[in-house]
Amino acid sequence: MQINGPAHLHGAQAINPPHHSTRAANASAAQAKSLAQVDQLDISHEADLVSRVHDLPEIRQDRVAEIRSQIESGAYETDEKLDGALERLLDEIG
Repeated sequence: MQINGPAHLHGAQAINPPHHSTRAANASAAQAKSLAQVDQLDISHEADLVSRVHDLPEIRQDRVAEIRSQIESGAYETDEKLDGALERLLDEIG
């Protein structure tokens, strides 16, 4: 260690901006990039199902009641409806 007394004074010096290390800046950028790649969101199967349930349309209770009464009275199953259902089933199979 060297100690200089008051006789060893320097003259006025220019003020320089802080020194920046490019290595530190590159390390900081690399760290930020690696952190961005780590972010991940995992949604459980149950949460996905609940989300889909909320997107379903509202149940039309008046229509449900109407069809239920037709089924109970025997008027719901007509030959035309059964033929249409059979045709759709055969189209799906074939």
